[in-house]
Amino acid sequence: MSNKYAIVLAAGKGTRMKSKLYKVLQPVCGKPMVQHVVDHVKSVGVQNVVTVVGHGAELVKTQLGENSEYALQADQLGTAHAV
Repeated sequence: MSNKYAIVLAAGKGTRMKSKLYKVLQPVCGKPMVQHVVDHVKSVGVQNVVTVVGHGAELVKTQLGENSEYALQADQLGTAHAV
């Protein structure tokens, strides 16, 4: 079986939500949105997950833990730039 990879984009502020909490950390059914995404990706057999972080990077890393891989998008230049 071939290796499967996923990129989870979690670098934006989510300013349109008008919340002090970053969009990816907003709780849905008891856990942050980004955690739902990572959990689902892993549940379909993808073990190599890289989460792109930017704004609130440390908070996202704290939520997902040290066993995750991260890529820092220092300059927020859009989705294509993040990938």
